[in-house]
Amino acid sequence: MAITASMVKELRDTTGAGMMDAKKALTETDGDMEAAVDWLRTKGLAKAAKKSGRTAAEGLVAVAVDGGTGVAVEVNSETDFVGKNADFQKMVSGIASVAMGVNDIDGLKAADMDGKSVEQTVTDAVAVIGENMSVRRMAKLEGDQVVAYVHNAAADGMGKIGVLVATKGGDAGFAKQVAMHVAAVNPASLSEADLDPAVVEKEKQVQMDIARESGKPEQVIEKMIVGRMKKYMAEVTLVNQAFVVNPDLTVGDAAKEAGAEITGFVRLEVGEGIEKKEENFAEEVAKAAQG
Repeated sequence: MAITASMVKELRDTTGAGMMDAKKALTETDGDMEAAVDWLRTKGLAKAAKKSGRTAAEGLVAVAVDGGTGVAVEVNSETDFVGKNADFQKMVSGIASVAMGVNDIDGLKAADMDGKSVEQTVTDAVAVIGENMSVRRMAKLEGDQVVAYVHNAAADGMGKIGVLVATKGGDAGFAKQVAMHVAAVNPASLSEADLDPAVVEKEKQVQMDIARESGKPEQVIEKMIVGRMKKYMAEVTLVNQAFVVNPDLTVGDAAKEAGAEITGFVRLEVGEGIEKKEENFAEEVAKAAQG
């Protein structure tokens, strides 16, 4: 039986499966729509697709380091409970290992992991574990020395916040302290030179507007802005922040004392930037009762 585009669309609308999966299901079942739905369910593809619209803002960040290269990968799930699941943790650890051999998130999703792509591995896990999951982000860092730190660790090398720090000179102990600082303080960039000029200019304009509200002369305002922007840089740039290990020193000064230069950092936090849907179970029950 010839499989038409309208048949594929109908099956996709019914199950939420991908176009190629829907076409294959219809081909395997000779166009029998009900049998195709069952085929997709058997393969776990319909179940995974139906869950794909649900917010996945929990999960784990895994880190891996090999010599002067480190990676951090965020794999999301719907609930924090899944982050404690041993099978999920094993999968995330495996994905982090695969990430060492690729350069970006698209390459990671397409990369082979035990005979299947990482993306397919996650899709299969959705069907088994029963929650929407996704490989959301990865970051790679290279340097003379790269160290990793995980905050709120759920297992070895993975937790809620993963940090990589690259240094030149100094020892791994100091680099680890810097990584802990990054986890705690979350700097926007390494230094002023790494900040987006548009962000700096916007902050400067905001401070100018605030200062003008005071009614002071422009020449006074200009001096005020210099001080305020210096304070801003001390808040958002790593090398200018007060070091959590010794607040009497900036991170940059502490690095000099340690004989080290910080050349880069990466910080990934689970669910960062994802708008989490607030569940109102009482409202859901009320609607169910009415309907």
